Amino acid sequence: MKRVRAIAAATLAVAFSFPAHAEFTGTVIDVVDGDTITVLDANQQRHKIRLAGIDAPERGQAFGFRSKENLAKWITEREAIIEADKYARRGMLVGKVYVDGHDAGLEQIRAGLAWWDRPSANAQSPEDRELYELAEKQARERKLRLWRDARPVPPWEWRSSHR
Repeated sequence: MKRVRAIAAATLAVAFSFPAHAEFTGTVIDVVDGDTITVLDANQQRHKIRLAGIDAPERGQAFGFRSKENLAKWITEREAIIEADKYARRGMLVGKVYVDGHDAGLEQIRAGLAWWDRPSANAQSPEDRELYELAEKQARERKLRLWRDARPVPPWEWRSSHR
């Protein structure tokens, strides 16, 4: 039991080594899914980042693999700028990720491979709310990828039915 507590304490210490608002650069070393990545910073520390403002299909869900694949093809092994503004469960940072000046979350929505995360909209700037909402609307109108389905299942609904 002491070992478990020690591991938990060490994990939290590493996770909270950055303040709640942090901007840093690093190399994207892994794409976990369509809205979660791992970045290696200049100090060789790994940071799991959840892309703010989006919710992508889960593994095992329709378009889950395609969403991950789309993000991975242009972001893996690339230098990224991370603007993290809060922590999610288990110390994961939540923030915007930029590669070559492009907002990765916004690009996932534009590609029709993620939903705009309306419940977190209040955490976004008014400009980002407008951009993300418009991007989702346009992807729906163009019936891009997940929007080809007449009634795509949002990831939050899929997760609640698969617990």
